[in-house]
Amino acid sequence: MSDKRMLIIPAAVLKRIDDNRGDMGQAEFIEFLINAQLQETPEKHEEQQYVTREEFRTFADDVKSLLKRALDFFVSYGLELGKQSPKTEFEELTSRLHELEGDLSSGDDRKEAKIKWK
Repeated sequence: MSDKRMLIIPAAVLKRIDDNRGDMGQAEFIEFLINAQLQETPEKHEEQQYVTREEFRTFADDVKSLLKRALDFFVSYGLELGKQSPKTEFEELTSRLHELEGDLSSGDDRKEAKIKWK
């Protein structure tokens, strides 16, 4: 014999249960709702914590595009002001960008990029 208990709920909740339970009994319907709510499906769990490969690639492409546009802006802004930057400074910037690109593409997960502004 199963152990039975009494649950006191508001009349409005009981009416919603009765309106939506169909052919199920009240206890069956409540048990079904509780199981459905507590059941953790892998799809729900995966959607909450992870991004897809395609979403990550899109994000990476957008970040690269943003960085390129920012670099283009600063270069064109410097050219518009008429400041002639020394060739060594430009070469230093180019070499640092190539080093950064090589470091980021090496596959190490723990790389940081630091930019020093003058």
